[in-house]
Amino acid sequence: MTGILKIAYRLLVNDRGKFAALLLGVTFSVFLMVQQTSMFAGMMRKASATVTNTGAKVWVMDRAVTNVASSIPMPDFMQDAARSLKGVKFAVPFYSGVGLARLQDGTYQAVSIIGLDDSSLFGRPELVEGNIEDIYAENGFVVVRDVEFSKLQSPKLGTSFEINDNRGVIVGIAKVPASGLFGIPTLYTTFSRAIQYIPSLRSTVSYILIEPSSADAIPGIKSEVNRLGYDALTQDEFIARIADFYKYHTGMGTNILIMTAISFIVGLSISAQTFYTFVLENLDKFGALKAMGAKGRELVYMLLFQAGITAVAGYGLGLGLCAVLIAAARLRVPDYASVITFGNLGLAFGMVLAIAAISSYIAVRRVLRIEPFDIFRG
Repeated sequence: MTGILKIAYRLLVNDRGKFAALLLGVTFSVFLMVQQTSMFAGMMRKASATVTNTGAKVWVMDRAVTNVASSIPMPDFMQDAARSLKGVKFAVPFYSGVGLARLQDGTYQAVSIIGLDDSSLFGRPELVEGNIEDIYAENGFVVVRDVEFSKLQSPKLGTSFEINDNRGVIVGIAKVPASGLFGIPTLYTTFSRAIQYIPSLRSTVSYILIEPSSADAIPGIKSEVNRLGYDALTQDEFIARIADFYKYHTGMGTNILIMTAISFIVGLSISAQTFYTFVLENLDKFGALKAMGAKGRELVYMLLFQAGITAVAGYGLGLGLCAVLIAAARLRVPDYASVITFGNLGLAFGMVLAIAAISSYIAVRRVLRIEPFDIFRG
């Protein structure tokens, strides 16, 4: 078997032009698939940035909420109801909204406002400058230093601004694991100041963050909250809901799916056609091997081996090309939303295997029908 596979390898790489064409088809197919899916994964990570950065284990919200940016205020009594549930260690209010900041030079910039529970500041970010206790000072805000930081003219401690005709002062600079999707800076303050500065409805609580006493208490908490007419989701469940919203209720998911399917079809068509042409040009060699005693399954192994080498090599090249492009894009565009995940890699690898399998099947049918007599007669 080793000798047969060596022959298969020699046949494959002997014609460098055909081998390069095979690799090119698979490489660009993998590149497009990984690029599109990694872009979607990056956008989903940014869309869930508030959930990830806060780190709450259970989020209580209105049932109509589809993503963290579309919060629906809940009545204040839900805080007391959540705190009274069995298995709840503590429950705190959380505000999420958008305001318009007027900077020192008179320009305006939309900002995301996060209001933390006044007593605990649960969900606060990690500070790199300043003291978190200064957030209780008059007009105190903490700004997140991320890729959107410069849109606020890179403020320093003590920098003042206005939000809806109210004065704000930067008392801290923080860092967070993920920046937002919509390209606006983020400010943290206390819950009471957030609802004072940002116009809102009668109800002011965007979400209620619950810390369960144990993981076993979460199902009971969810059941009781559901009985009250609201949803209680774990962090992962909330992130999944956000992803589902962008997948199925916006054009983003559909466009990514179409582009991924097109990439697969392009790679399949190029690879299958080139591989079939390669087999046709080497029919005499396969016929000679068959006349020398090679069995049909050995010829099949040869074709599968050739298709496998091409698929694996193209997969590696396509993945490397995508990684280089993403790295180069981030150097030029810091907030470029693209991240390669294990899910992206698995999907692309599965599609590459499908391309190799279909290409091999077409070639195998042709090879198994050849007769040595026809080859030598020609």
